[in-house]
Amino acid sequence: MFVDEAIVELFAGDGGNGCKAFRREKYVALGGPFGGNGGRGANIIFKVDTGLNTLVDFNYRRKIKGNRGENGLGKGKHGKNAEDVVVLVPLGTTITDVETGLVIADLTKDGEEVVAAYGGRGGRGNMAFATGSNPAPDFAENGEPGEYRKVKLELKLMADVGLVGMPSVGKSTFISRISASKPKIADYPFTTLKPNLGVVRVRDGRSFVVADLPGLIEGASLGHGLGIRFLKHIERTRIIAHIIDMSGFSNRDPYNDYVVINNELKSFSDKLLNKKQIVIANKMDMPGALENLKKFKEKVDVPVYEMSAVTGEGVNAILNVMADMLDTISKENLYDDDKIESHVIYKFKQEKPFTITKENNTWVIRGKEVEKLVKMSRFDSEEAILRFSNKLKKFGIDDELRKLGAKDGDEVSILDFVFEFRE
Repeated sequence: MFVDEAIVELFAGDGGNGCKAFRREKYVALGGPFGGNGGRGANIIFKVDTGLNTLVDFNYRRKIKGNRGENGLGKGKHGKNAEDVVVLVPLGTTITDVETGLVIADLTKDGEEVVAAYGGRGGRGNMAFATGSNPAPDFAENGEPGEYRKVKLELKLMADVGLVGMPSVGKSTFISRISASKPKIADYPFTTLKPNLGVVRVRDGRSFVVADLPGLIEGASLGHGLGIRFLKHIERTRIIAHIIDMSGFSNRDPYNDYVVINNELKSFSDKLLNKKQIVIANKMDMPGALENLKKFKEKVDVPVYEMSAVTGEGVNAILNVMADMLDTISKENLYDDDKIESHVIYKFKQEKPFTITKENNTWVIRGKEVEKLVKMSRFDSEEAILRFSNKLKKFGIDDELRKLGAKDGDEVSILDFVFEFRE
C-alpha cells in the first residue's frame, strides 16, 4: 500500500525527578545535601531509511511516546537519561508542525535525522541548589515535562523528472522502456494507482531519476480523479515531462489536453508551472498522429519532441535532451525560509507570560511557563513552598492579582494546584 501522508502525535519523555537527600555518615559533620539530578527524557527523532518508500507504518502508529528519564538518587547519584526514540521514514519526507504550519524538517539525504520533539530535562536534586547562604536546601525539582507535538508527515518523491499527462497517454509504457520500473500497463484509464520511480542511464553514462505519476484529469487540483494525491510529488522534480497522446485515438484533442494539464499545474502551485517543461508527443506510430502534431505545433510556441514509447523510436533522443536540461538546472530547496521553523525569527511582544481570569469565585492562572513551574515544583517542605511563592512574585502574578482585586483568602488555581492568596 502506498501511503504518502500521516498525522502523528509525539510525546517526548519527561525528565526524571531530582532527589532530596542528606549525608548522614557517622563521622561526617554537617554532611549537607546529597540528592542527585534526574535524567533527561527521551527525544523523538525522525531518521531517513532509504529502504522505505511509503508511510504505511503510520497507519498503525498514530502516537509515539518516549520514556521518562530515571529519577536522581541519594549519595549524589544522577538518574540515567532515557534512550531516544528513533523513527524511520522514507527519503523525501517532510515533517510539519500542525499547529504552526511551519516545516520542522525536509529530509532529503540518506541517514539525515532531526529531533522533532525534545525530552524534558531532569529535575535538579538538592545538591544543585546549595549556596553559601543556603548550604543545605530542603527541596528538589520534579523533571521537566517532555515536549508534545502533533506533526504531519508528507512524502514527496525524490525524482529529477516527473511524467505528467492525461490517463492512458503512455507514461507507464515510457518509464518501463527507459528504466527497470515495471508499472501496471493496460488499455484503460487510471491503471497507475501509485507513483513509480525509475533510474535512467543515458548512453554517455549520465543518470537521473524519473517518476511516473498517476494520470491527471480536469479538476485534479480540486480533488477530482487521482491527481490531487500526486500533484505534490512533482514539486521536487526539476523537469516536468508533459506527455501527450498525439494519435487522438482516445477521442481527445491533444491541444486541449495540453491546456488542461497546465491549468491544473498552475492551480495547484505557481511553482509547478514555472518549472522547466519538456513536451513529448507520444504514439507517433499511430495513424493520424503526424497530422495532429502539425495542428498542435501551430497552436503552441514550445519545442515538441516526438516518440513512440511502444516501438522505442525517438526515446533515446528525448533522454539526451532531458540529461542536457538537468545539467543546467540546479537543485533548489522545496520550501521558502519563512516556511521553515528553524529560519523563522520570532519577535515576542512585551506581553505577560500568563493570563488570569475569575471563574466561579476562583482566580485561574494560565500560561506555559507558569504551568511548567507547577509541574516541576514539589510541595513537600516549607522551603519548597516559599521558593514556589517567590517564583510567582518574579513572574508578576502577585501584583497582577492585586490589580484585579484579589483579596486575602481568595482561591487561586494553576492546573490542579489550588492555594489561597495572601498579602
